[in-house]
Amino acid sequence: MKFIAITENFLQDPLIRKHERVLSVCGSVLDMYKHTRQSSPWLGYLCQIDKQWVGTCAFKGNPQQGRVEIAYFTFPEYEGKGYATAMAARLVAMAKSEDPHIEVFAQTLPVNNASTHILQKLGFKFLKEIVHSEDGLVWEWSSH
Repeated sequence: MKFIAITENFLQDPLIRKHERVLSVCGSVLDMYKHTRQSSPWLGYLCQIDKQWVGTCAFKGNPQQGRVEIAYFTFPEYEGKGYATAMAARLVAMAKSEDPHIEVFAQTLPVNNASTHILQKLGFKFLKEIVHSEDGLVWEWSSH
């Protein structure tokens, strides 16, 4: 799986510009950067397999107080093939290579679904149920 960091320059690539869905995702990630002031490697990434864009994943900001949040999304036609698990695992590995003691966490809808299964498969443990300011009730999971 090829990870490509989403940057302003990336949007100038003609291969990206012809994929409306990818362009939209990249725009959303770049908007997130404006609020979080992220720096490498704590960025969003497009994931490619055999020249096909299969999804996206991201750190949702720079680490704070020894923690960093991840998110991942597989485009619908590629769901159920292990790509989201591979993306999440790669983000965890990237974070741990920067700081072996960092806590990687994720938030999911408060139901057992593909995302919770991915986190459990990667060894994440359920921490707590919280009310997120934008998403409402969510479950929080931790790599510790």
